[in-house]
Amino acid sequence: MPQSYTCLHYHLVFSTKNRVPTITTEIQPRLWEYLGGIVRDLYGTPIQIGGIEDHVHMLVTLRQDWALKDVLRENKAGSSGWAHDAFPDVGGLWWQAGYGAFTVSHSAIDVVKTYIVNQAEHHEKRTFQDEFRGMLVKHEIPFDEKYIWE
Repeated sequence: MPQSYTCLHYHLVFSTKNRVPTITTEIQPRLWEYLGGIVRDLYGTPIQIGGIEDHVHMLVTLRQDWALKDVLRENKAGSSGWAHDAFPDVGGLWWQAGYGAFTVSHSAIDVVKTYIVNQAEHHEKRTFQDEFRGMLVKHEIPFDEKYIWE
């Protein structure tokens, strides 16, 4: 085959350092837009970006050219630096070192989009820690509780 064909959809999740609630409702729309711009700069497609004060969910389609860890590094470093400049009164936006990355089938895109859009309502009943644990369990990813939140 002379060309490569891929369909790489990911649900990416990462939190603020120590889950400090620094992503205020004031900066959320601009942060989501900025994160989407970074994805576009990497020739990806942001499908839905959202979250609440202490974490972000990104549903994206990525090209095969970039390693997933590099996409996350670019998003976290770029958005943190931008937020420090754009919102100096917030006291800094720092990201935790790790992340969650889950593949999404094309048929599940609308379900994940809705899930991300409804984050505020979702977290009225469930903490981020419970949400993330649930994602790991659902995807059968082993984890050790003592290392997951550091």
